[in-house]
Amino acid sequence: MTDATQQFFISYAGPDRPWAEWVGWYLEEAGHQVILDVWDWRAGDNLVHHMDRALETVDAVVALFSKSYFDPERWTQEEWTAAVARRDRVIPLALEPLTAAEVHPLLAAKLRRDLHGLDETTALATLREAVNGGTRPTSPPPFPPGTTPANGSAATSNGTKPRLPGTTGQPDVWNVRRRNPDFSGREAEIAQLRDGLLSGQQAVVRALHGMGGVGKTQIALEYAHRFAGQYDVVWWIDAEQDDQLPVHYTELADRLGIAKPEAGSEHNARALLQHLRTEQRWLIILDNAENREQIDPWLPEGSGHVVITSRNPDWRGIAHQTGLDVFSRPDSVSYLRTQIPSITSEEADLLARDVGDLPLALAQAVGVIGSGMTIGRYLELLATSTARILEQGDAPGYPAPLAAAVDIATAGLESDHPDAAALLRLSAFFGPDPIPTRWLESARSQLSTIPGDPGDLMWPHAALQPLSRYGLARLDHDTFQIHRLTQAVLRDHTSPEEAEKIRRDVAAVLSSIDPGNPEVPDTWPAWAALGSHLIAQHTVLSHRPELRPILLKTAFFLIRSGQPRSALSLTTPLRKVWASELGPDHPDTLSCTQYVGHATADVGDFVGALTYVEDTLARRRRVLGDDHPDTLHSANDLAATTSRLGKYAEAHTMYEDTLRRRRHILGDNHPNTLQSAHNLAIALSRDGDHVEAHRMDEDTLRRRRHILGDDHPDTLQSAHSLAITLHDLGETEEARRMDEDTLARRRSVLGDDHPNTLESAHSLAITLHSLGETKKARRMQEDTLRRRRHILGDDHPNTLQSAHGLAITLHNLGETEKARRMQEDTLARRRRVLGDDHPHTLQSAHNLAATLHNLGETEQARRMDEDTLARRRRVLGDDHSDTLQSAHNLALTLHKLRRYPEAAQVLEEVRDRLRRTVGDDHTRTVTVTESLARTWTAMGKPFAAQRLLAGQRKQAKRRLDRKKKRR
Repeated sequence: MTDATQQFFISYAGPDRPWAEWVGWYLEEAGHQVILDVWDWRAGDNLVHHMDRALETVDAVVALFSKSYFDPERWTQEEWTAAVARRDRVIPLALEPLTAAEVHPLLAAKLRRDLHGLDETTALATLREAVNGGTRPTSPPPFPPGTTPANGSAATSNGTKPRLPGTTGQPDVWNVRRRNPDFSGREAEIAQLRDGLLSGQQAVVRALHGMGGVGKTQIALEYAHRFAGQYDVVWWIDAEQDDQLPVHYTELADRLGIAKPEAGSEHNARALLQHLRTEQRWLIILDNAENREQIDPWLPEGSGHVVITSRNPDWRGIAHQTGLDVFSRPDSVSYLRTQIPSITSEEADLLARDVGDLPLALAQAVGVIGSGMTIGRYLELLATSTARILEQGDAPGYPAPLAAAVDIATAGLESDHPDAAALLRLSAFFGPDPIPTRWLESARSQLSTIPGDPGDLMWPHAALQPLSRYGLARLDHDTFQIHRLTQAVLRDHTSPEEAEKIRRDVAAVLSSIDPGNPEVPDTWPAWAALGSHLIAQHTVLSHRPELRPILLKTAFFLIRSGQPRSALSLTTPLRKVWASELGPDHPDTLSCTQYVGHATADVGDFVGALTYVEDTLARRRRVLGDDHPDTLHSANDLAATTSRLGKYAEAHTMYEDTLRRRRHILGDNHPNTLQSAHNLAIALSRDGDHVEAHRMDEDTLRRRRHILGDDHPDTLQSAHSLAITLHDLGETEEARRMDEDTLARRRSVLGDDHPNTLESAHSLAITLHSLGETKKARRMQEDTLRRRRHILGDDHPNTLQSAHGLAITLHNLGETEKARRMQEDTLARRRRVLGDDHPHTLQSAHNLAATLHNLGETEQARRMDEDTLARRRRVLGDDHSDTLQSAHNLALTLHKLRRYPEAAQVLEEVRDRLRRTVGDDHTRTVTVTESLARTWTAMGKPFAAQRLLAGQRKQAKRRLDRKKKRR
């Protein structure tokens, strides 16, 4: 195209890949360098990283404009964003007619060239003109179909140039049904299929396998239409009746003119296979093939492509296999919002979840809702009458509704493999998550609904193979999974008597599992697998006494692993059933109520938690006595809940009493005693007694390390608390080291998003801020806030704690208006969630007043300072550090208003209280002393101010000398 070599990045939407390959091939043939994702990047690579690096180095971006390209939810959203950001180097090529409204406003002004509707020669000339600014060769390039490209990476599998998309239409030999206009998503799967078919020089066979309704046929159909222009022959064969393959091949042979009517179908089929060995650019699709032994002899060979769709996953030695799963959630939501424009994102997400993201079920839901049913009603029927609702709904492109498809598959299974059918019915009463096969192996002798010899060494593995071949189960090396809707249909078709027998077997399996201590994170994956089946709503297992211990342990695991909402969904109905059946004072009922209280507090509802905690404590005191370990557990819970409600003085007294009793009953080193010691240390720190808190934190951490180990969650809890105390004592560098170590350990042990890990991240950010590393602190606070919003919700007290911290950092970075907006929002939320007088609410009010002060809204700041100071005095006391901080801020505001005598009076009182509580050399005392000196100077007392500062310097020197002597 030109002698000047350039480097281009090709930006396109997934459905336009044929165009991207055509443009890329001819750019490389002209000597340019091309970056095209499907040629240059591997599956699993970081898309955004590659894209950023490519866009920084290329000379220009060739953007292939189409309606798909400007779809706001298309799968290459990151690429689209990056291309727009570099729009000064974009070369737009339109692949279809576009109105001005269909092009993004930032790119609408770019002059674009049309490639649509052109023949190959004209399209090539247009591409040259777009890239080279009008430079044209003296003669058109040849278009021989067998030319080998200069760069093999851009070639098709047989070494030929890609054809111009959109100009050839359908191949001359074509029997594929019309394209599904509602096809959505699956771009990654189509890209993987295309890459796989281009991976070899000889006939490449790709098998798409998966459960019924997952969309195997739809992907093959979309591929055939999308890449039709790259083939001379595309032939679709319904391969379910494999003995009819010779007949289907004879039909193709007749279309190609090589059939001999008198020779018979088998002879003509063999002739067709021989003919395909000598041809290129053909695609054979064997849809719904199941029997590999019958298909194998009839697979074509040569330089073409074969695509097999099948429920059977076993095509080893015959084809390269691709297992298809359900839609990703974003694809499900995108499909629903396209088909039902009125649906909200939240409704779409809920509907997608309830149908398990299965494409067929989504299509049926669209059909039913589109006929006038409300989404709420559909979800209700899906829960209560699953089989009936899954018989409804037109799903174009699918052979039968889901309920019918399940019935057909299970009928065949019952006839040919009754043992597998029994296993399928049993599995329908588990949860929808994977089921470990070892669970069934260990409980086989207790299962009354499974026929055959309980000592059969091959069970359940032999029974699982037919489930997989019929597309009713997804097998892994040690688990298997039944889709939730398949389970629901099977349950609906099971009689009550049989269902009760099956539930007894499910209870036998689940009660035999012991993942270990739920406090230890190493056991959490096993507990998660078990918990998913116990939580499943249809498993009506709460009435079975043998399951009560494992249900309670599961609740404890969910709380310890940071999943309070799941804990609530498990324990709330259990408590109701057990209170009715066992009585409210039964030990299991009380344990369950205790966990309801824990989980309620952990989701941020402290007031709601208080009811459960107080009730449990009162009943345990009456039934077990004041000093029983369970009673003391509830007493500790009440103290913790009281503290979370901001009633620190009450909580302090409770912690002291519980610690004393636990030391007497359990001993100094019992984990429960150490929990009380940890809680009391926090209470001391909140009261401003940081020295005693530091001593207790160090002692508790030492004991926990010795008893539980360095990485136990409780040990890390003490390390986190000690880091905060060190920070409060002004030992900021040591606090930083401990924060960093604790955060690293919590990330490793608990994961990045565990609430405790996010506590450590928040604490480290505050420490970094104190050390002057404000920008680093901001990045960490923004990340922590984002994670807490996602995990805990916008109004959770911990989320608001992160918002509060970030607002302070923004204020100190000079982004005062942004800080003000965040502080006002956080204050409003804290008032609503925690109440006007909660210490955290008063923190927000205090900081908003400081921001107003700096914005020059001094009178408003004064009013807020005075209100906050009055509330803190009433709630926390006159000497609390937060109260003194408010008094200091009020004095600064009064100083700015030139009300110097009032400011000096407040500062003198604050200084006296600080000298008495934390000492002369504490940073807060020093800061207040300096503020007082400035106010005295403004009042015309410069000599008094100088004496004050000189005295402070002398004290500091004497302290430094004493430290040197001690060394």
